[in-house]
Amino acid sequence: MTQSPSNFILTHSTARLIELWCAEPVFFASRELSDTYYTESAIGNYALAYALGWARSPYRLTGSDTGRPRYIEDLTPLSGQSYILPAWPANGTVSLRFERFNALSDSYWYAMTNNRVATAREDVPLSRSGKKPSTYRPSNFPQTGRLRMIERGNRFQTLVFGDRELPEYIRVGKFTSKVRVDILKKFDIVQLPRADYRCNTYLSAADLPANIELLAFDLISMPPASLLKNLSFRGEALQAGDFILPANLEFCGQNNNG
Repeated sequence: MTQSPSNFILTHSTARLIELWCAEPVFFASRELSDTYYTESAIGNYALAYALGWARSPYRLTGSDTGRPRYIEDLTPLSGQSYILPAWPANGTVSLRFERFNALSDSYWYAMTNNRVATAREDVPLSRSGKKPSTYRPSNFPQTGRLRMIERGNRFQTLVFGDRELPEYIRVGKFTSKVRVDILKKFDIVQLPRADYRCNTYLSAADLPANIELLAFDLISMPPASLLKNLSFRGEALQAGDFILPANLEFCGQNNNG
């Protein structure tokens, strides 16, 4: 078998193993089934990059930015400076909780309409005549349902690359839940030649280098990018302590690699 030329770029010399302790329940809308919104048992690295303050998006999007994600604009400037892996359960399992939410009106009278709760009783005759009162405009957010959340007290671990100072606490998820950040260990990074390896961390599918060969993996389907675990791959790699992972990982990696 002929070896392809190595394009290994060692941008970081050390990595830090950190632990994330959930001081409050954490919620992401990873999956939506009927009126139930599920949080997967992982924390994506894009969410962590924003939570750590490495990237910031505008409070209000206007013009052509409306309705599309800004991950490429926000995260690719971190190339070669900082990177973080998706966080995996520290003990292999995650305890979850269900909560029910109800955003219906507290008014004396209300009625269910087209994806909307109407509170103006005088609008009912107009609706029956075929007109669409302003209070009947469809809403783009759910008003009743259930949430599956990561329970408080869960612990996750991940690897951080780069020398940025880490805060003691961050806010994560749809409800900006409080999460404590603890640095457990610091590793020197060792470069490994092109060969077959098995990765024992979680990875973002969007961050993989273009020249990697995926042999086998388990998929965690969640937005904005699916996660891979138990990945077997062929390519250049790096080792940090007992962790082995592909080399040249970058946010939105395919874009950085052209």
